[in-house]
Amino acid sequence: MKFAGTDSYVATDDLKVAVNAAITLQRPLLIKGEPGTGKSVLASQVAEAIGAPLIEWHIKSTTKAQQGLYEYDAVSRLRDGQLGDERVHDIANYIKRGKLWEAFTSPARSVLLIDEIDKADIEFPNDLLQELDRMEFFVYETGETIKAKNRPIVLITSNNEKELPDAFLRRCFFHFIKFPDAETMRRIVDVHFPGLKGRLVSEALRVFYELRDVPGLKKKPSTSELLDWLKLLLNEDVDPSLLRESDPRKLVPPLAGALIKNEQDAHLLERLAFMSRRRSE
Repeated sequence: MKFAGTDSYVATDDLKVAVNAAITLQRPLLIKGEPGTGKSVLASQVAEAIGAPLIEWHIKSTTKAQQGLYEYDAVSRLRDGQLGDERVHDIANYIKRGKLWEAFTSPARSVLLIDEIDKADIEFPNDLLQELDRMEFFVYETGETIKAKNRPIVLITSNNEKELPDAFLRRCFFHFIKFPDAETMRRIVDVHFPGLKGRLVSEALRVFYELRDVPGLKKKPSTSELLDWLKLLLNEDVDPSLLRESDPRKLVPPLAGALIKNEQDAHLLERLAFMSRRRSE
C-alpha cells in the first residue's frame, strides 16, 4: 500500500515519503504548513489513492477529545424514561458514536482526518494519546471495549496556532509542507486549469510571488487564493499584459481582493504604490 499522489493532487516527493513512512510505522502523520497548502485535502487524496473510506473530524475550539470516542445522552434517556419509552432499558440507545469509534469499527481500513487539532484546548492531544496509540478505548456505560478491526491511517493537521505536547509529538510522524516553488505551483495550476495559456500563467505567477515577497505583508496569499485569482482572471478575460503593468500608479494587481484579505495589507500596497508614484514624478 503506497501513496504516489493522484491526478488531482500534486504531491512532492518528500510528502509521498512522509505519507508512506507513517503508513509503514502505523503512526499518525502530523502535517503542518501555511494555510492553503493542501493539508486537509491530503487525507481525501490518500483515501482515493488507496481506495479507502475517508472519515473526517474537524476540530473546533469547543471540541473535546471524548466527542471523538462517544457521547452519552443522559438527558434524552431521562426524558424517555419519564415518557415510558421502552428504549430506556438499553443504555446503548443513548450512546452516540464518535469519529474514532467509526474509524475503529470500519469494515475496511479507513483514513481518519483529525483536522486543525491546534484549535482545541491544549489538553486535547494528550487526551487522545492512549486511544491513538493502542487503537482501543473503553465504554464505561456499556462495559465494552472498542478495538480497531483494521488500524486506520491517521492524518492530523495543524496550523501551529498552539504548541502541541511533546508526548503527543513523540507518537507522530511529522512533515512540514513547504510552500510550493514556482515550478511546483505551475504543476498545481495545470491540474486545476488544464490547457491554460502559458503567458497568463507566467505573468500571474510572477505577480503572485512578488506579492508574497512584499516586506511587512500580514497575510501572504496562499495556493488556494492564487487558484481563485486565476479563475477570476479567466472569467473576466483579463489580458496578461495588464499583469505586466509598470505604471507605479497601478502596482496593485487587478482583482486583488482574491489575494489580499485584510485592510492592513491593502493599505500597505496602496502606500507602496503612492511612494513609487512620488519617486517617478
